[in-house]
Amino acid sequence: MKKITLYGSSLSLYAGRARSYLIKTNLDYVETIPNTQYFRENVLPKAGNRQSLPTIELPDGKVIRDGAAIIDHFESVNGHKFSPTTPKQQVLSRLFDVIGAEGLLRPAMHYRWNFDDFNKAFLTYHFSELMPSGPGRMAQAEKSMNQMRNACMAFGAVPDTFKVVEALYTELLSALNAHFAEVPYLLGNKPCVGDFGMIAPLFAHLGRDPKPLSLMQSEAVRLFRWVERMNRPEPDIGEFEQQTNAYLANDEIPQTLINLLRHIAIDFVPETKAAADVINSWLAQQTNLAAGTQVQRGVGMGSFEVRGITVNALAQPYRFYLLSRVQQAFESLTDDEQDNVRALLKTCHMDAILDYKLNRDIGRKDNLEVWL
Repeated sequence: MKKITLYGSSLSLYAGRARSYLIKTNLDYVETIPNTQYFRENVLPKAGNRQSLPTIELPDGKVIRDGAAIIDHFESVNGHKFSPTTPKQQVLSRLFDVIGAEGLLRPAMHYRWNFDDFNKAFLTYHFSELMPSGPGRMAQAEKSMNQMRNACMAFGAVPDTFKVVEALYTELLSALNAHFAEVPYLLGNKPCVGDFGMIAPLFAHLGRDPKPLSLMQSEAVRLFRWVERMNRPEPDIGEFEQQTNAYLANDEIPQTLINLLRHIAIDFVPETKAAADVINSWLAQQTNLAAGTQVQRGVGMGSFEVRGITVNALAQPYRFYLLSRVQQAFESLTDDEQDNVRALLKTCHMDAILDYKLNRDIGRKDNLEVWL
């Protein structure tokens, strides 16, 4: 029987999200690099002609592009195996999915692209493997790497912000390490959708590139164990006394997770507000933006302050596509449940994200994110 094909790379932040899900669900798959004629002729057209990682091809020939859509598909056919159903855990699982996919791009890019003495040889090998074979392979790899260096700056990792980016990340390592000393996954003894979101930056960039890998292994061993755990099919929770394969009982949210979210809120909340303002201003000027138009990766630069330092970062509509799923989960709750969840988010300094919305919705059509 034909297997699922994952088009990805160990280098890819977003491919790590889908790969981890496939591993944890014990789905039979093969992974290959999307640099073949077969991919270009048979897969790419079904993926909206947008070459992005990850993309999967199912045994019946159906193609799904984007990590969130891939997980949505398998969750729908597998009985929502990794989707908590209690109010607080449901909303936080969705929130961590956004944080992983969009909220940690700055440290992920900084620790990959601003430490050439540690990372360059490693990255050059992997980028060259992504390119079609031939005499121009290394030149194409170098061109692609330079494009990503520019993207690093667009995400706000520039010399003026290096110190604050590194300070925040060092504190993030400590908060994550403290949490994973208590429980093996975000919400207990099994992964949730939020774990798959978080593994995206914390494996491919921060748990694999030489510089940040050494930092994680020396400063956050418990976090490194979670990264290992997320890439193994078995629960891999032998060091924990509680061995049940379940989320924490009674919708519990441990203090270590609250502390983690408080820290993440320091730059995630002001960046989200700044991005919403920029994108909504841009939308107000797009009087002829037709429904079904593909959503751009970025539509301008948002400016915000973190610990007295001004950060300028690309305002990305995709963040709000994911954030809308958090808001929809919240809005599906009863009034009492909403009160409890909002109180929790306020304790975490995250309640404002429930209200940061774009003035136009984003959906998906033909494997692309589009304006509705």
